[in-house]
Order: sequence, then structure tokens, then C-alpha cells
Amino acid sequence: MYQAQAALFLYAVSPVHMGAGAAFGLIDSPIQRERHTEHPLFAGSGIKGAIRHRFAQLWPKQDDLLNRLFGPEGGDLYAGAVSFGDAQLVAFPVRSAKRGYVYATCPLALARANRLLGLLGKSGLPASKDHPTAGKAAVADAALLDGGRLTLEAFEFTASATGELKAVAAWLAGNALPQGEAHAFFRTKIGTDLVLLSDEEFGYFVRNATVVEPHVRIDDATGAASDGGLFYVENLPPESLLFAPLMASQERSGKQETPAAAVLSHVLGSLDGQLVQMGGDATTGRGQVVVTALK
Repeated sequence: MYQAQAALFLYAVSPVHMGAGAAFGLIDSPIQRERHTEHPLFAGSGIKGAIRHRFAQLWPKQDDLLNRLFGPEGGDLYAGAVSFGDAQLVAFPVRSAKRGYVYATCPLALARANRLLGLLGKSGLPASKDHPTAGKAAVADAALLDGGRLTLEAFEFTASATGELKAVAAWLAGNALPQGEAHAFFRTKIGTDLVLLSDEEFGYFVRNATVVEPHVRIDDATGAASDGGLFYVENLPPESLLFAPLMASQERSGKQETPAAAVLSHVLGSLDGQLVQMGGDATTGRGQVVVTALK
């Protein structure tokens, strides 16, 4: 069905609220999560809608082109020529006693990213045999340690620097973030401050170290807070890194027969390096995500 594909890295530069649509705990508006891992995700449908909206700004008065690429809105005349898959979590920011925060990841997250890269026909991450057990960690740079100990939030881990993780960090620094001076600090940081935790302890942080903000519902008549109007909204924290597939087919509108490779090239040419608003609370600065296409 799809003849061309690419890999997209999504880097949050603000808190992002991709809402789950239903609350199951104390948080009134939680973020989307995978059922089996509880890792945060961005649903492909939300990514596609956000990018279509961004392209509508970049391509004013080109509704026909948008419809041919993304499919017509409010109708089922034909399918779009591009498909965006769900974005999986690759690295998650965790507060650290040294250097402010680190980019935490785990063997499961790296293995899933590698699998998807392979399926998309891209060169994978450097191989790593590091598999920390509970209470242990691997780091890309020994400067993160104090006497062989790594402190994240209120937890201490026995840790050591490994060359394999340093190679993974260098690959992410070179491929997962945009080029240019504005992103230079963060490319360097992910190249030195990547931390590998066990799957279980990484899971703890992605469940419990998100951004949870209180909000108050305002009464339109009085301009004051409504009784019982306090609610809590969960956000993926800034500096989170996710990874998603982009696939393209030949146009299906019947108007043109643009091949899949040309469709993909057209989309990537306008998308790579763009700042895209994804998810809710756009008017309060949430959802700012930078997209990087893996060449």
C-alpha cells in the first residue's frame, strides 16, 4: 500500500498535552499512554492532524494540495497519500543532581526504536549490550557520577560509563535533533547526558515524573473561580524525545499520479526542522514540538 517511508523524531520544547480523552485516576486530563508499557505516546491521528494544520499555514490557498496529500476533510472521496504512525518514547528527561537533568532511556525503548528503524529501511542505533538491573544504570559520561553513584530525583543508582551507550548517545545527537545553532546545546547534552535505566525503573519515571498542572475553571458570569472547578492536567515534559514512522503512497485523488517517492520528498522538504503545535492547550504555549526527519 505504501511504497516510500521515512523516520521522524519529535522533540518537545514545551510541555505537550496529547490527551487520553478519559480519566482513570487522580489526574482529570491524563496524556495518551501505551496500554502494555504505560509509556507516553503521540497517536498517529493527532500527529497527522497537527502537521496538516501546520502545512495549511505554510501553504496558504493550496487546499487542493493538502487534500491530495492528507485526504479531503469531512469526506471519504479518497484516502490521503501520507500516513503517520504512533510516536514511541525514546528518551525522557529526569531531574539529576548533576547537570540539571538527564535524558533517560531503557533497553526496551532503544530496541523498539531500532526495530522501527529497520522496518523503515534505515540504519539502526549502534548496538548496546547494556541491560541494567534494578538499582543500577549506565551513563554516557562519567562526569554525571559522584563516587560511582548517579542521583535522579530522590533515587540513587550504582552506575558506570560505557562506550556502547556513548555511541548510542552520539548517534542520537547527530540524527534526532535539528541542525543549527539554536539546537547545538541540546545536541551536545543528549550526546553526554544519556542514561540507561532498567525497563522497570524507566517505567517508574515516565509514570510519575510528568508535568501535572492545576487549573481552575472560571465562572463566565462572575469572573471568579467556579465552585469545584479545580482540575489537574498532565503534560509530557519538555526535552522528551519520541520517534514515529511516516509512510507515503502514490496520490489517490485521480487528479494526478504523483509517485510515492515524490510525495514523501515534498512532505519532508516542508516538514524537516519545523516547529509544530501538537495536542491541546495551544493558547497557553503547550504542544511545541520540533520535527526532525532522519535522512
